[in-house]
Amino acid sequence: MSIEPASPETVTVNSTRVACDGASDIPGGASLGHPRVFIEIDREIGYADCGYCDRRFVLAAGVGAGEHH
Repeated sequence: MSIEPASPETVTVNSTRVACDGASDIPGGASLGHPRVFIEIDREIGYADCGYCDRRFVLAAGVGAGEHH
């Protein structure tokens, strides 16, 4: 019996620039996070991963390259 690692969390976003601090929806989750980093999503690739927590940010369909929310 093998144990597979948990797959990273995937978040669909409406902007090519996102921030990640590793915090979750768990109460007190912010204390379990990491330094806030800003991540640019290449529109041709359509996603980017956080280098700290491996959270994947996927660009929603139809979002323009210059849009920041």
